Amino acid sequence: MPQPEIRKSYDFDRTREYRIRVQGFLDESWSERLGGLRITTSKIGDQKPVSVLVGQLRDQTELAGVLNTLYELHLTLLSVERLDGD
Repeated sequence: MPQPEIRKSYDFDRTREYRIRVQGFLDESWSERLGGLRITTSKIGDQKPVSVLVGQLRDQTELAGVLNTLYELHLTLLSVERLDGD
């Protein structure tokens, strides 16, 4: 008899901490527009700069708003990680 599929569920309706990495320079003045996330930018050698945004977002809607703003700024999304939990 086949084993039932176990689905992992994610609760996107509460505050979670995220780390978002984008290629390009993002000034710290964008923090308020991006959900209050802390912004740091680094550049190694001749590589393009990478900006890292870290902080708490209230829910999936706020995360989507941040990602949409980064898209509108034409920044290449490198990664999105949820830091608290699975």
